Order: sequence, then C-alpha cells, then structure tokens
Amino acid sequence: MFGKNVNAEDFNNIDMGTFEEKYSEKGLWEKIQGNVAAIGANLVYKALQLFYVAQSPQCPTKVKAAIYGSLGYLISPLDLIPDFTPVAGYADDAVALGTALLLAQMYITDEIKMKAREKIRSLFGEEILRKLEEEGHKSV
Repeated sequence: MFGKNVNAEDFNNIDMGTFEEKYSEKGLWEKIQGNVAAIGANLVYKALQLFYVAQSPQCPTKVKAAIYGSLGYLISPLDLIPDFTPVAGYADDAVALGTALLLAQMYITDEIKMKAREKIRSLFGEEILRKLEEEGHKSV
C-alpha cells in the first residue's frame, strides 16, 4: 500500500473498523494540537464537528462508528498516505473525514458547529479562527 500511486480503489479497500479501534479522545487532542499547521484549520474544524456530533444522542450508532473510524484514521500516522508525507500527508485523512461528514451532516446542528469553532478559538486563538472563516466557514 505504501510507496505506490494511490487511487480511489485503494481508499475503498480500507477497513475503517480497524481505525475505529485506534480512536481515543486523548489521541485526537494530541494529534490536533501537535499538527494544526500541517493538518490545516479546515480539516481540524471538520474533525471537531465529527467529535461533537458523535457525542449527540441524536446521532445513530452506525454513524458514530463511521465517525470514530474516520477520527481513528486521522490519529493514525501510518495510513494510506502516511501523515509525514510532504504536501499530501493528510489528503487521505480529508477523504475519510469528508465521508463521515456526509453520513453525519443531518445531525450536525448550529450548536455543534459553534462548539467546534469555540474549541478552535480556545486551542489556537483568534488568528486560526479567522483563517477558518477565510476558508469559507463564516456561518455557524
């Protein structure tokens, strides 16, 4: 899997259940805090939305499983494209989070979006929040 050109079929063949087992809240916070520059504000915002929606009682168990799988994938440094790969290291993580967001979108409320933005503000300050807004996430 590593060291070759990656295509959509490679991503479709990943068993996200194995990454669900790698998820931990502590691991998520460590990954986000230690890598925000590499991950980017937009991807961190998506991860935080997923984190908060997974805590919602309205979010079904199947959707939560997909969320925890995608967050576990983000935490794991060795995945389809290893995170330490320059430029493209988090591209596959973005696909995993985006897929989970599609499944969870109907459960992501304005309150969850606000919590995610406030967490970004508390962890990284106003500058990162402004960058997020510049990337198109002005509405809560």
